Amino acid sequence: MSYKRKDLLGTIDLSTDEILYFLDAAKEFKNLNLQDIKKIDYLRGKTTINAFYENSTRTRTSFEIAAKRLGADTINFSSSNSSVNKGETLIDTMNNMAAMKSDIIVLRHPSSGAAKLASKHTDASIVNAGDGMNEHPSQALLDLFTLREFGKSLDSNTTVAIVGDIARSRVARSDAWAMNTLGMNVKIFAPTMMMPKNAEVFNAHICKNMEEACEGSDVIIMLRIQLERGDGDVSFPSSREYSKFFGLNKKRIALANKNAIVLHPGPINRGVELNSDVADGEHSVILNQVESGVAMRMAILNTLIKNRG
Repeated sequence: MSYKRKDLLGTIDLSTDEILYFLDAAKEFKNLNLQDIKKIDYLRGKTTINAFYENSTRTRTSFEIAAKRLGADTINFSSSNSSVNKGETLIDTMNNMAAMKSDIIVLRHPSSGAAKLASKHTDASIVNAGDGMNEHPSQALLDLFTLREFGKSLDSNTTVAIVGDIARSRVARSDAWAMNTLGMNVKIFAPTMMMPKNAEVFNAHICKNMEEACEGSDVIIMLRIQLERGDGDVSFPSSREYSKFFGLNKKRIALANKNAIVLHPGPINRGVELNSDVADGEHSVILNQVESGVAMRMAILNTLIKNRG
């Protein structure tokens, strides 16, 4: 089975077959990215626009590299220097981009549901690159791709702990929902003020401390503290205290299963969520995530272009 939809908006409604399709498709592009010539003309003559209403380095660059390696014409759009500052609505902006015969719009927006709204009002394919505190599907797919590359089975034999700013993390939601679909065991742990009131939607075991989160885990996904979504509310006394009770260090990793791996969607707050000896240590696959991100985004863009006929 392949993926037949016009857009990629989230993982919550992806089937197992659809998830596995993207993982298999990305493998082809991962191999291409390891060659001297990292380019193929699958998207030649097509136009993609990266419309980012929030700051981003990793995700935007990853989508831009992915599109260019597929031969597409790629435009980067930032709300800070656009007609958005003159009051233009999201829908009007999307319609204007589509009117310029754009094929795919990669949208990051601070409002949850923005990608779904945009998809209903434009003929261009929409890729949700993060909407508010809702979803970040390409990150979840590249996380799963990374797990598989490091030998983790995508089923009930693998236990994943997601730790940190759960309440405001779209990565946590997309990861958990995709992992639920695959039947993986998911645990979550967060400071009380960073745990959502409706934590049951994650269908995960809620841990009481870091030791419980790490013990018996095959994968530990540490989340970034998203201060920019807290309206200036730091919500914890100090970085030192956060690191002490909620950070990942070597002593805690030792509680995890043999060959456990550590992921982080970035950017890392070193010494807070992760100590440097963990971020750069033998369990870390964080840079592998970044590398795999380009391949996964190539798979997503190529799939959506094929679906457009």
